[in-house]
Amino acid sequence: MDLKKTIQKNNFHFNKRYGQNFIEDTSLLEKIVDAAQITSDDVVLEIGVGAGTLTKCLAKRAKYVVGYEIDKNLAPVLSETLAGVDNAEVVFRDFMREKVENVQEIVGDRFIVVANLPYYITSPITMRLLEEFKGCQRLVIMVQKEVALRFTAKAGTKDYGSITAAIDYYGDSEYMFTVTRDNFYPVPNVDSAVVKIDRVNKYNAKSERAFKETLRIAFLSRRKTLVNNLINNLPITRAQAESILMGLNLDTSIRGEVLSTTQFIDLSNVLFDQKIIE
Repeated sequence: MDLKKTIQKNNFHFNKRYGQNFIEDTSLLEKIVDAAQITSDDVVLEIGVGAGTLTKCLAKRAKYVVGYEIDKNLAPVLSETLAGVDNAEVVFRDFMREKVENVQEIVGDRFIVVANLPYYITSPITMRLLEEFKGCQRLVIMVQKEVALRFTAKAGTKDYGSITAAIDYYGDSEYMFTVTRDNFYPVPNVDSAVVKIDRVNKYNAKSERAFKETLRIAFLSRRKTLVNNLINNLPITRAQAESILMGLNLDTSIRGEVLSTTQFIDLSNVLFDQKIIE
């Protein structure tokens, strides 16, 4: 199948608002599916079906594939590219507006996410899947390369940020491989990368809301010390902030970018216990 001809024949016009860039290379698509470790017992959720090329590869391995696609104009293209694929369905709705229970009615209680995520909404989709969908066992997602570096960074590096620790709270992330821009149609302005996140219940903050708020505040200004970020954004004095950090064996001049997920949890637990963050 010639993807470009199929798209042109069905008079489909790319919508920049949705960040549409499709992949046709079967070997690359299979490499993505390999990274997801799909078996015939797995139900797969795909977000951003596009032209259905990844959907088709997933269906060859999985028990069932459910794809969400926001652009209804792709329906004619998908009816052609997914012709004869009986174990896949496309839901033409905005995944971010779907209720959790509505999605789980279709995919069940345990599923794997494999997707070429739209760049403009990568982080919100990733965090929603991790925070709200406890049945999501693994994510294998294609994202912008610089985002992949942030998702998988180590504490103390330039790419490390609040999103890194937030993802680590829910699972183990791994940078799998780079996908250069020339693999897409149309060709985007940046390279991409595939990231794998395996859900692992390794942490347990007293309050997830307090943990997330602590992360947000710690990285509001990377150049400021953690103490300064705390006192500028919470009802807390410098003396209180320094006392809390010393109680956690942290230097009072430390910056948030060097704290591990465990240290952020410990900090959020103290802020929660002292009712500084509720």
